[in-house]
Amino acid sequence: MPTPFESAQLNLQLFALRREPVLREARAWFINEFNPESLSEVAALVSGDRNASFRMVIGYWDMAASLVTTGAVDADAFRAAHGEIFATFGKIQPFLAEIRTGSGEPELCKHMEAVVLGAPDGAAIASRRREAIRAFAKAKRSAPDQSGT
Repeated sequence: MPTPFESAQLNLQLFALRREPVLREARAWFINEFNPESLSEVAALVSGDRNASFRMVIGYWDMAASLVTTGAVDADAFRAAHGEIFATFGKIQPFLAEIRTGSGEPELCKHMEAVVLGAPDGAAIASRRREAIRAFAKAKRSAPDQSGT
């Protein structure tokens, strides 16, 4: 098991990876624009140009969460530093069983799922964040154009 210092170092390295420009852009798309309300919407959103972004985001968060599930990073410290994982998981959670079945990957996002659902009220936090982001996206789409053009 890592020392608290080693766990903190890994946590900081994970945070630094989030600044990589391609991953940063993919994460911004995922949080701001990936708001499916059905499995068919998931398929439509990830079947084109954004497939790589989708895979990058869920792959990054599942890899990061695997450091928790394998004991390399303290779970509470990880969740405190990387709250975005709740929103990310919340967006795929309603469709995860179907995605796993359809892709033939029964363990897809299993580390992310374990970390989020391992938190006290983790499912409620993920759901709350998903709904808040959906509501914000809907409000943004329905707001009149303020650019003056």
